[in-house]
Amino acid sequence: MRVFGYVRVSSMDQNEDRQLREMRRVGVDRRRIYIDKQSGKDFNRNGYKSLCSAMHEGDLLYILSIDRLGRNYSDIQEQWRYLTREKCVDIAVIEMPLLDTRNGKDVMGTFLADIVLQVLSFVAHNERDNIRKRQSQGIAAAKARGAKFGRPPKQLPDEFTPIWIQWVTGSISADTAARMCGMSRSTFFRRVREAQESASPREF
Repeated sequence: MRVFGYVRVSSMDQNEDRQLREMRRVGVDRRRIYIDKQSGKDFNRNGYKSLCSAMHEGDLLYILSIDRLGRNYSDIQEQWRYLTREKCVDIAVIEMPLLDTRNGKDVMGTFLADIVLQVLSFVAHNERDNIRKRQSQGIAAAKARGAKFGRPPKQLPDEFTPIWIQWVTGSISADTAARMCGMSRSTFFRRVREAQESASPREF
């Protein structure tokens, strides 16, 4: 029997150290720990795919908690069945000892494990929905306060105003004005319009 570990964090800036410590504690060799740094919304992850390719019948897989495997209820159920019934791999969830397929392989043990898996999968799925809802509510509240999202506009060049005046007075063409400002023609017109809307005439 070979022992594997799977570690997942939701983004590149999150730290996987706690999960790695737990993997070492239960005896997983670092070379057999597969890591993904991306959302658990689905199983289209390079680390997970490599893990599935590496494991064979009789191997053991450790995960810290069911939400590290994924956060989509039906996908978690499907992957659990794939690993345990098609790949014939045992799975041990470190933080939930009841979810250890090495134990209780009789009808009652399997029944209890299935119930626990369904409950934990639902909790993981529900938490993902709650996170998305809180994010949407936070964005809506920030917008209501006037917060701006997306890439901030580039700062206007210092010479924009005199160039704008030359264009308005007919001294130069729009193409020349845009080129002098380092902009496309459409961008130049848009920035002129924004400047007119945000500034009083005396500022020009």
